[in-house]
Amino acid sequence: METYLLALGILDSGTRLAVPLLCACLAGLYSEKAGVVDIGLEGKLLGAAFASATTALATGSALLGLMAGIAISLMLALVHGFACITQRGNQIVTGVAINVLVAGLTALLGHAWYKQGGRTPSLEGAARLNEIQLPFAAPLESVPILGPFYAEVVSGHALPVYLAFLAVPLTWFLLYRTRWGLRIRAVGENPAAVDTAGISIARLRYSAVLACGLLCGIGGAYMSVALAAGFLPHMTAGKGFIALAALIFAKWRPVAALWACLLFGLLDAAAIRLQGVVLPGIGEVPVQAIQALPYMLTVILLAGFVGRAIPPKASGVPYVKER
Repeated sequence: METYLLALGILDSGTRLAVPLLCACLAGLYSEKAGVVDIGLEGKLLGAAFASATTALATGSALLGLMAGIAISLMLALVHGFACITQRGNQIVTGVAINVLVAGLTALLGHAWYKQGGRTPSLEGAARLNEIQLPFAAPLESVPILGPFYAEVVSGHALPVYLAFLAVPLTWFLLYRTRWGLRIRAVGENPAAVDTAGISIARLRYSAVLACGLLCGIGGAYMSVALAAGFLPHMTAGKGFIALAALIFAKWRPVAALWACLLFGLLDAAAIRLQGVVLPGIGEVPVQAIQALPYMLTVILLAGFVGRAIPPKASGVPYVKER
């Protein structure tokens, strides 16, 4: 039973750590399905985390912090959309520019405002998103096997966790069972055919980019006002890029993206649990090696287990209307 509870603890931690990855991965899915490559997922997550923490600290309301994070992420998404869709700029360069700008600006403003090396003071009380206890979690905890799983893994998470997991079936439904989703997928494959039908390419791509900004806002806000107790410079630690790797690993499918992000989250959780552990014949594993484990396994998985991943044909290509 102790081993089972330990496994539940790792699964619970992996679920929490997978949420920012899942939000960013689904965000990239919307954007790339519409033909817009978004390398700037990292910047959107970081900008949302900073805006959420500072707003929650100033107002004492975690919900206002969440909305501020979403608003900043949507603004960054519009900047990316304007540069790539309206101005037909290079999508890779624009995404990298957003990452660099946000990383520098958040550290600069954080240091200027709080004088703590770029970090914000700790969030407490209503300034943090509280855990939600689902119905019957406490009574069912005594039930063997399923009770602890429901109480520890399913229940007891903050609101963005449930929003992120609900976004998976919602994304599948929107992309594969609605007219909007059909048009989004068509724009990513053959925008000229969609344009011939009299449908605005720019409007569709902007809608996908805004969906990307919404999800990144939720993921970034979760990191600072729920998963952590404030903002730290570069606290995303490459999660936007790992989300892109998970998207390729999932071959641009929402349900597969969920499992890929859970896998990376579990790797992260296992790496945390291994810190300070003494292995027989090896000794204590260096902390640096443990911290690098999720990134090394990301490369290994992409190199050896993905197979051929084919992105949307028009992904990364600005659309120029034929005359």
